[in-house]
Amino acid sequence: MTTVINFKTDKKIKTQAKKIAEEMGLNLSDILNIYLRGFVVTKKIYININKDESNPSDELLEAVREAREEYKNKSLKSF
Repeated sequence: MTTVINFKTDKKIKTQAKKIAEEMGLNLSDILNIYLRGFVVTKKIYININKDESNPSDELLEAVREAREEYKNKSLKSF
């Protein structure tokens, strides 16, 4: 079952985030779900601000694509 979360953010941030997510083959819901799941699992907030690393590596993009497929196919493993 899914639910809707509404929150406010800066319009520029939303536009930039949407563009970057689309370049990765994702949408904003995918990105937010990835972050929320990580937060629930680790109970930690990760913040990494590094302007020099604005482009994700091919390896990271592939890992995100694989995770998205596993999420869609409900084939994620629980530990």
